[in-house]
Parts: sequence; structure tokens; C-alpha cells
Amino acid sequence: RPDPFLELTPREREILQLLAEGQSNKMIARNLDISDGTVKLHVKSILRKLGVHSLVEAAVMAVERGIPRND
Repeated sequence: RPDPFLELTPREREILQLLAEGQSNKMIARNLDISDGTVKLHVKSILRKLGVHSLVEAAVMAVERGIPRND
């Protein structure tokens, strides 16, 4: 199976990294100047693309893979 992380958009990778750092959806929305609803949509897409059912699973995958920030 191809690497599911390659399917993530740069914004999704950024949000996943922030989630892995322990930020809440609200904090991410504020930091990225987007709405809570937009963060939730990105999170749903991240979970679907990675084939996981929780943010914890997604964050663990990100940490294990060393997903880089998009600075």
C-alpha cells in the first residue's frame, strides 16, 4: 500500500503535527486563523486518509514517522 502520509495536503500535515504536539482543535484554529469547523474537516480527512479512527492513533503515527513541520 502506498504511503498514506503522501496523500496528506501540506495543511493537513501542519494540523497533524500540531495535534501531535498536543494542541486542541480550538488552539489550532486560533493559531492558523481558521474556524473550528475547518479544523474538524481537516481532521476528518486526515483520519480517513491514514485509515485510523482516532486522533491519538493519527498523532502516534505522525510521531513515529517524524512528520516534519511545514515552517
